[in-house]
This record gives sequence, C-alpha cells and structure tokens, in this order.
Amino acid sequence: MAEAKPAAPAVPDDVQGAADALLGKETTVLLFGDLAKDGKQQFLAANVVPKSTKNNLPGTIVTRAVVGENVDGKWTEILRCDEHLKNEKGFLPGTPIGGVTGWRLAFEQDPEKGLALYFTPLKGAVDTHTLPIGIRWNSKTKRYQSLDRSYEHFLNESASLSTARSNLR
Repeated sequence: MAEAKPAAPAVPDDVQGAADALLGKETTVLLFGDLAKDGKQQFLAANVVPKSTKNNLPGTIVTRAVVGENVDGKWTEILRCDEHLKNEKGFLPGTPIGGVTGWRLAFEQDPEKGLALYFTPLKGAVDTHTLPIGIRWNSKTKRYQSLDRSYEHFLNESASLSTARSNLR
C-alpha cells in the first residue's frame, strides 16, 4: 500500500493577506517560514499561470512573484519579479531589458544557505532554452541578489536596466 503524502501546512491568514496585498487576490503562497535561514519569517508568493492547452510548459509558470518578509510585525516586499527582477536596491543582473510577461520559476531550500530561486524568462508559448537567473539570500548584504552563471558569487544591483544586463557578463 502506498504511503499518503502529508498535506502541506495551511498558509497563515496574515501571510496570505500580505501576499494578496502585494500581488492581488489571484495569488498563491508557494513557501513560507524562515526561508533565508536568518531567523526572520518570509514568504514566496506568485501569480501562477494555470496549466491548460495554452500553457503546457513544464514547471511552475508565473507572471509575477514576490518575496515578503515580516519586519516588526509588518510584511514588507523585499524581492519582486514582474517584467523585471528587482530588490530594494535596484534591478538584478540578468534581467532582460525588454521586459518579460512570463517566467518559469524553480526553487530549492538548502538547510544552510536557505532559499535559492531560479527565474527563466519565457518568450511566448515556446521554450527558448534561456539559462535561469539564480537568486539567493546574501547574508552579508541582508537581501536577495542575483548570482553569477556558476551560481556561486553574488552580483550587485543596478539603478538602470542597461547596466543590470551588462553586469551579468
């Protein structure tokens, strides 16, 4: 007899409320808890595109996503993915200049390093084999930042998209 998979924990009302406030009512909380492994409560929420005949791409496809953090009892947005990737300091390296309407989102939770996010920009209904943009919590700067192509070193944000694109190279 197959073992039943344990049910995912219910999303607390304050977390869902904060996610809805940041992204609207069609928001799915994908993860919550001490995501950065720094003792603070965070959540990852997104506007997930439902699977259909028009969306048969593998993985989780999103139009927008945020990471929120509880700071002194108030939920604050600390990372945003919409047409571009950005944090409170600016645009993240690797962000396409032209803007993106859909992203493939993958993530993994490392017990020591915390949450790693991988955003792959999508172009229409085809898979263009673009490399994912890796993002992880940088404990030194206390924010989520892009990673280089080896996914080992953090890259600084840019105030403009043109410099964010060139910082990745």
